[in-house]
Amino acid sequence: MEIALQNVALTFPYILWLARIMELRIDVQLPPSEFEKELDALNRRLNRPGDTLYDLPCIDIHFPHLAFRYREADGEHYVYVEDLKHGCLAGYTVFNRLIELNRRQDKHLRATHSKYAPAYQRRGIANAIYRWWLDAGNCLISGARQSAGAHALWHSLNKHYDLIYVDLRDKTLRYLGYEVSDQIREDLHTRMILLGKNWDLAGLAERTEMAIA
Repeated sequence: MEIALQNVALTFPYILWLARIMELRIDVQLPPSEFEKELDALNRRLNRPGDTLYDLPCIDIHFPHLAFRYREADGEHYVYVEDLKHGCLAGYTVFNRLIELNRRQDKHLRATHSKYAPAYQRRGIANAIYRWWLDAGNCLISGARQSAGAHALWHSLNKHYDLIYVDLRDKTLRYLGYEVSDQIREDLHTRMILLGKNWDLAGLAERTEMAIA
């Protein structure tokens, strides 16, 4: 019994630390070794005849030696970035559906999730993919948690696209403004939306039944 209690005492600070991490608006990343395995497995599928990922079409994004392969499944959109020169997968971006949205909102909003190997980060790859999506007339909504890099990317995109803050709870969107306080920004119900080409605040409110007042 004493040994068991000691074990609980030793693990209790870790449990508190883990709970705190999960409360923060920071995306938890896989260890590098696990991510490398994931990329290797995806790359094999992309090059395996008969696999659903084999011979996917390329979208019109131009980077030297990179191919941007696109797939849509169940309303979610995947862009796999292949390094043709080195025969490997650089990473991928997924435009996810969010369970927190209702059916009407789900028609127009997708969240983003990007993962790239270190050698391909800070090269503007995710930026180019997000701009391809937004220029096609689509909108983006942030998830409950973002990495620091993703947060910075969203604000850099704000130079070209309108970025607003909304409150999302009980499958209802409520407009908060173009700027919010630090306290509101850190609330897990507070999300960002990037408006794609030909979208404005009034159109978003009408199509998603977002409350403005």
